[in-house]
Amino acid sequence: MKRCIAFLTLVLGSLLNLTSVLADDPIRQMQADAMRSKSASWGYWGTDPSRYSTWTNHSNRLIPIYTFGLDMEVLRNEGSQYRRSDALQKLYGRVPTGSLNPKAEYFDQTDIYRLQKLAFAAGKKNIILMVFDGMDWNTTQAAAIYKQQNVAFTEGRGSGLAFLDYRSVPSDYGYCVTSAHHSDAKTDVSAQLVIDGQLGDAGGYDPLRGGRAPWETAKSRDYLIGKDRQQPDCVTDSASSATSMTCGIKTYNAAINVTVDGEQVEPIGRWLQREHGFRIGMVTSVPISHATPAAAYANNVSRNDYQDITRDLLGLPSSSHRMPLEGADVVIGAGWGVHQDQAPGQGGNFAAGNIYADLEDLRRSDIDNGGRYVVAQRTAGKNGSRLLDDAARRAVAENGRLLGFFGTDQAHLPFRTADGRYDPAEDVKGTEVYEPADINENPTLAEMTEAALQVLQSSEKGFWLMIEAGDIDWANHANNIDSSIGAVFSGEDAFQATVNWIDDRDAWDDTALIVTSDHGHHFVLREPEALIHKKQ
Repeated sequence: MKRCIAFLTLVLGSLLNLTSVLADDPIRQMQADAMRSKSASWGYWGTDPSRYSTWTNHSNRLIPIYTFGLDMEVLRNEGSQYRRSDALQKLYGRVPTGSLNPKAEYFDQTDIYRLQKLAFAAGKKNIILMVFDGMDWNTTQAAAIYKQQNVAFTEGRGSGLAFLDYRSVPSDYGYCVTSAHHSDAKTDVSAQLVIDGQLGDAGGYDPLRGGRAPWETAKSRDYLIGKDRQQPDCVTDSASSATSMTCGIKTYNAAINVTVDGEQVEPIGRWLQREHGFRIGMVTSVPISHATPAAAYANNVSRNDYQDITRDLLGLPSSSHRMPLEGADVVIGAGWGVHQDQAPGQGGNFAAGNIYADLEDLRRSDIDNGGRYVVAQRTAGKNGSRLLDDAARRAVAENGRLLGFFGTDQAHLPFRTADGRYDPAEDVKGTEVYEPADINENPTLAEMTEAALQVLQSSEKGFWLMIEAGDIDWANHANNIDSSIGAVFSGEDAFQATVNWIDDRDAWDDTALIVTSDHGHHFVLREPEALIHKKQ
């Protein structure tokens, strides 16, 4: 009987503690309530307002672009590619039904590649592409409302977040189409062959169905998620969309800098490295060889060939480059601690162990073993921020490269939630729970960014850097509004760290910064005021 009473007391205490936490954390409470009741008056994910979660994938929403230190006037003066049939033919290999729009004001995602080329042509020595993965206009608005505790905008660029408000340098704003060339392909990963790169649904964007601007309500309920039966324009994945930004082409979903015909394309960072001596870096809060950072440097017919992609990043022989690439100068991200014995999607050379990076490759790359990288890996009992900073300082002192490998067993950095804690509520993927070590032994995305800049700034000829706030996408896939807002704030911190670095060095004359996303999701905020919780 005493044991039973003790057990009930423990359970009751836990429930009271949880109730206290939720009461002090209104966004977490909203997420928890929505998951419990399977509906929420204030919003939903998908196309059914009566159900909180019916869609956990990407969407074809138009995606914002913010530029700093350069504008988009050249693109505006030329006019949208969606106004010209010849441009659409070049993009998609055809003129997609409904896509030709003589009044189009939106760009295409391939124009982000063009902006980087224009920045270099204008003499910019530091080119930074910051990708808030999965952050559409709607996600941005939700984060801004919560941060300001005010519904300050219902259309346009908006305000309330650092990248919305920063004006120390001329800034521009636009939005773009993200649809891929095709949704699927048949490939041979081991042989690095594309057997058929034009399978599944074809791409395009119809503004009459999807809307002329990111904040417009789509007229077709299912169009933006690729389920409109009359016009199922394919929804991009992060590999195809990142390839559009780094190579300027449309391709099939899962392709890393490879055309639908199987030809490898050199991404802009590698071109700048090869032709102009730039140093190259990539930073991410998700695995180092995930789709977006992969497209910064690698080539592969499949985004799932993680270990080979990491080999490309580190300048080691891979299935796609038997003669290895030069390798990036800075690679920092997550993926640490995730192990599998088999991974059929990675081809015949997969090595059992960490699925994102063969640990033997990391050992070979370590400067202490004759490699070129100062390697900082998550280490038990070691503060991740200090560990990475020490490694960056050593890389600078020894004129070496920097490799940072961190994360949790969930493959990403811990989810920061809206209130700044790291305590995600339940979502469609489950509930992530972190130990104190998960927080202490990992740096933040902002700290990763600072470490990358510390190493890259030593380049006299210039550098190209990709920064990915990848956990926004993972939070949105999980349909978790609390983690989504917190992940935007983590990305905002990395943006602030970047502009602080530029401001401290008075380097805007030499720097171009592009902030964008790779695709949207389908969160609908019906009651913006629900995110306002001012204390009485």
